[in-house]
Amino acid sequence: MQRWTADTPVLADDRRPVPERALIPARLVASYAACRELHRVYGRTYYLATRMLPAWKRPHVHALYGFARYADNLVDCHEPACDEPGCDEPGRAERLAAWTRRIAAALDGEPTRDPILPALVHTVDVFGLDRADLDAFLRSMAMDLTVRTYDTYRDLLVYMAGSAAAIGSLMLPILGADDLAAAAEPARQLGLAFQLTNFIRDIREDAGLGRIYLPTQDLAEFGVSAGDLRAGRLTGEVRALIAFEVLRAQSHYARAAAGIPMLHPSSQGCVRAAYLVYGGILDEVVRAGYDVFSRRLAVPTRRRLTLAATALLTPPGRPVATLPGS
Repeated sequence: MQRWTADTPVLADDRRPVPERALIPARLVASYAACRELHRVYGRTYYLATRMLPAWKRPHVHALYGFARYADNLVDCHEPACDEPGCDEPGRAERLAAWTRRIAAALDGEPTRDPILPALVHTVDVFGLDRADLDAFLRSMAMDLTVRTYDTYRDLLVYMAGSAAAIGSLMLPILGADDLAAAAEPARQLGLAFQLTNFIRDIREDAGLGRIYLPTQDLAEFGVSAGDLRAGRLTGEVRALIAFEVLRAQSHYARAAAGIPMLHPSSQGCVRAAYLVYGGILDEVVRAGYDVFSRRLAVPTRRRLTLAATALLTPPGRPVATLPGS
């Protein structure tokens, strides 16, 4: 059996030798397992979609999710009255900075005992991922510690270029495409679409953490105050603001749609499912009358499974129907 290493080539039929556990260091096995667990617990929609990938691709997707989630958890404390040591802003900033240094050292070949990094380093090596995208993501995480509002959508896009578009760029070599350059911008657009969907759904939760991602310029245009969002006041003006942001998110989905048929056939079902299921959150927002305050909106389980099945049964190469309103 061929050993599973960073030098193992991508085969023309998209199959790689399935690694025997005995050929992989135990620490690497444990690291991939830790990333998978983070993905299972925190990323239900993404995790469901990942199950549609070939088995050999899934651990690498888990590794990228684990990296992103671990960083996000370092930055966010979800207990406003938390008095744990190091949970204040300087403490979280130092934890993120220390982890950033450990990532750089691990990528440079230094041994690491970090639970997440062996899987990340292995995935970066296997696919030759661009370290600049990792750096961009970490810079955006650092921004979350100091930047509370964004004046314009252009300003927000600077943040999202690292927090969302860079993840799309990192995912693309794992998913595979005949023309990676042509698929690059749609992959970035899908990352932006997913992130903006999160921002819309989590307005009140983010405001509780001291952050308002919807641009200040948009709030002013619709006559909405930051206090309205913090208090969860569903006024007519707030509904109009959220409706506008939903249309903006749908425009990113529309720009991402052309990239899905470009992917390797084995990856199209997964990404198509994520596109439909995550985009379905916007349908739930509209169905709820733009009330994102009463509860955390999600696509019902039966609907998620139907959309996933639809994606799985769609022949590769078929164009993706863009979301309503896009």
